[in-house]
Amino acid sequence: MDLGIAGKRALVTASSKGLGRGCAEALAAAGVELVLNARGSEALEETATAICAEYGVSVEAVAADITDEAGRAKVLEVAGQVDILVTNAGGPPPGMWTDWEREDFIKALDANMLAPIALMKAMVPGMMERGWGRVVNITSVSVKAPVPVLGLSNAARAGLTGYVAGTSRQVAPSGVTINNLLPGIHATDRMINLDASAARLAGTTPEEERKKRLGTIPAGKYGDAKDFGATCAFLCSQQAQFIVGQNILLDGGATNLSM
Repeated sequence: MDLGIAGKRALVTASSKGLGRGCAEALAAAGVELVLNARGSEALEETATAICAEYGVSVEAVAADITDEAGRAKVLEVAGQVDILVTNAGGPPPGMWTDWEREDFIKALDANMLAPIALMKAMVPGMMERGWGRVVNITSVSVKAPVPVLGLSNAARAGLTGYVAGTSRQVAPSGVTINNLLPGIHATDRMINLDASAARLAGTTPEEERKKRLGTIPAGKYGDAKDFGATCAFLCSQQAQFIVGQNILLDGGATNLSM
C-alpha cells in the first residue's frame, strides 16, 4: 500500500533503537525524510547511516536529551517544521510505591508527559497552518491496564493520554491527527531490563521471567519493532485521516478489554 507520505518530513525521538527505530525505518520505507533523536550519539549515528543507506532518504541525527529544555531546543532547531511527529522516551524504572518521592515523579512527568506535550505545542501549530499533520505518541499498555511495579510510568503516561484526548479533537478540523500507540511486551532493551529486574525481585533468572511473560501473551511471542513501526507508519498515512484521539494496543492480545 502506498501510504501517500513520500517526501514528508518527520521527527522521531528516542529512535536509535527499539520501537523508535522501528517507527523511523517504517517511515523511511514510505519515503519520509527523517530527523532522528536520541541521547547516545554513537548508536544514533549508526542508525541514521543505516537507514539512509537502506532507504535512500535524507536522515539528520541530533544527539540530545529530549526531556531537557536545552536538549529539546537543540532538536527543534534542527528539525524546523515537520509534517509528522513521533514522540518516544524510555520509561522510568520499576519499583514499589514506597520507593518513589516527589523528585521521581517529576522526572517521570518530564520524560513521559511534559516532553511530548512540549513537542506537540512546538510542531502542531505549523501543521494546522499547512492543513495536514500527524502525531503519534508511543505510550504504554499501562494506560489501559496499569502495571503494579510501573507506578511512575502509569501516572505519567495516563496524564499524556488525558491531554491527547482533548487536544486531538481540537486540532482535527485543521487536518491534524494525534493518536497514541500502546505497546505491550516487545523484544527491546526495555523488556530485557524489566525481565532482569523481575528476576532480582523474585529470586529467579531473566529466562524464567521471560517464560512467565510469554505465558500471558495469547500470540505466544514478544512483539517485533518492525511490526510496531508499520502500525505507526499507517497512522501517519493519508489513509488514516479518520483516526483521531485513539489509544491503539499492540500487545498480542494480553490485555482483555470488553470495550
